[in-house]
Amino acid sequence: MATVTRLVGGDLGLAEDAVQDACAAALDQWPQAGVPSNPRAWLVSVARNKALDRIRRESRRLDKETAAMRDLGPPELPPAAATGDDELGLIFMCCHPALDARVRVPLTLRSVCGLTTAEIASAFLVPEPTMAKRLVRAKHKIRDAGIPLRVPDRDELEERLAGVLRVVYLVFTEGHMATGGERLVRGELCEAAIRLARALAELLPDEPEVRGLLALLLLTDARRAARTDARGDLVVLEEQDRRRWDPSLIAEGEALLTEALRRGRPGPYQLHAAIAACHSTAPSATDTDWRQIAALYGELLRHEPSPVVEANRAVAVAMAEGPAAGLVILDTVAAHPQLQRWPQLHVARGELLRRLERRAEAADAYRLALQLEPPAPERAFIHRRLAEVVATD
Repeated sequence: MATVTRLVGGDLGLAEDAVQDACAAALDQWPQAGVPSNPRAWLVSVARNKALDRIRRESRRLDKETAAMRDLGPPELPPAAATGDDELGLIFMCCHPALDARVRVPLTLRSVCGLTTAEIASAFLVPEPTMAKRLVRAKHKIRDAGIPLRVPDRDELEERLAGVLRVVYLVFTEGHMATGGERLVRGELCEAAIRLARALAELLPDEPEVRGLLALLLLTDARRAARTDARGDLVVLEEQDRRRWDPSLIAEGEALLTEALRRGRPGPYQLHAAIAACHSTAPSATDTDWRQIAALYGELLRHEPSPVVEANRAVAVAMAEGPAAGLVILDTVAAHPQLQRWPQLHVARGELLRRLERRAEAADAYRLALQLEPPAPERAFIHRRLAEVVATD
């Protein structure tokens, strides 16, 4: 997608359609003709030709654009480094300051990572038609304004970096806790986010927030194997088999976090990583330093004052000081309209109410979570909890 976008002059909509056409052609031709020796080069070449055919057929582009594409000659697969540059360039293009801030992250999730509009709308807690309109407007803006696909010069990086880091973080979040579908974890998205974070760390080795983000992703992804059981159902953190956590990812993540913190410029990703490190260094769930985690969430609120962070702090307070203390905080932020569409809020309330023996209220909270249609593995977990509180009511 990134390479084809560059070849068609940065027109995301045209590139997306052409890549889809190329993939459809591959599904039709490869079973009979065999997989080509270089599948990616085949897809890039076919997509480029599909795009050129579309331009000619629809007559929607300037003659000079068509001529420029003819002058490119037959495309070849770029070396690995160039392919990575295309991908980073596509992210920076999607996060360009000329675009509406509300759409930069969703556009990158759509264009770089291939998430559906429905998945992105769910992740951002907005209706799908609203998100679809934002994405279409953004693609037109990129095309009409001629926003380039490239990694910006160093003097431009600072103003663009925050949006790009946010993109990578949300790509990982969607992989770690999918907002739809039958799988709780989408490993390919987790790995894509880690790959992009590593590329950014190579590009900006002295930026502590980049190292903090990479540390966070590694420390979190280290738990991937333990997050679901043999049936693919959710296993909550306190019940996970820590022997299944990946020690090499934990060690790398902790080393990156230490390097980042030494620079004395703390930021939200370093704080998120510090919270993840509190879990990774605890030998058991009961040994977790929840007071430290609650304090870190309090500090995080200074950098990232959002209801989601406050809800997470409420859970940490509940673990440190008891469910009643956490429920007070959670109920305070529960009225926020953004959180009303977030199943995890209602699950968290159900968990605290269950621990307080307020089973009828816990059951109502679990039912509210189910109405928001979380992924199948999470639904299975909620159904189990609901059955427990109803059976003992």
